[in-house]
Amino acid sequence: MLRLEHFRKTYGNTPVLTIDALTLDRSIYWIKGINGSGKSTLLKTMAGILAFEGNIVLNGTVDIRKQPVHYRKRVNFAEAEPLFPPFLTGYEMIRLFAAAKDATTKYTIELLERMNMHEYIQEPISIYSSGMIKKLSLALALTGTPDVVLLDEPLITMDEASLGVLYECITEKYTREGTSFLLSSHQPLTHSLPPVKELLVHNGTVTCEPI
Repeated sequence: MLRLEHFRKTYGNTPVLTIDALTLDRSIYWIKGINGSGKSTLLKTMAGILAFEGNIVLNGTVDIRKQPVHYRKRVNFAEAEPLFPPFLTGYEMIRLFAAAKDATTKYTIELLERMNMHEYIQEPISIYSSGMIKKLSLALALTGTPDVVLLDEPLITMDEASLGVLYECITEKYTREGTSFLLSSHQPLTHSLPPVKELLVHNGTVTCEPI
């Protein structure tokens, strides 16, 4: 699914992550580590947002350096603290994201309706609460048929009912579409999911083991 080779990320002269080789097969991964260990950095580099040394290849063929546009179409990402243009409506963001991912808006709108956001989709994002912005961000990350979805702290600021919807969507996408998930969270995964593996970010590197 994802292969990292000779991976190295630094900030200035300070090394943050060094991974000689790491292969992540199709699965759901829970990324764990202390604050500042590099969890968000790992996700942002996998999403193609941060520059890094080395390479990342998706499904053995899609090279993040050689095919950056195609790679980003297949990998979706939701930040821990998302920021969107406040003058756009939720629906306008959905249309923009769906167009970028060659997807329709139907699934995303239905997902937001399940999270009780239907009354606000046509409203400007400037009036959204932090929880509403989080719901929009997660719905966008689940748009289309990505191979991989990267979720940075997806459980924060979410009400219990919407968390249940999120877990259901993760399970549906994984079992029906074969979508892999990487979730970074300090909170425990409180709902049942298909088999989850842990990615431990510690001492500047990443190790994988089953829970």
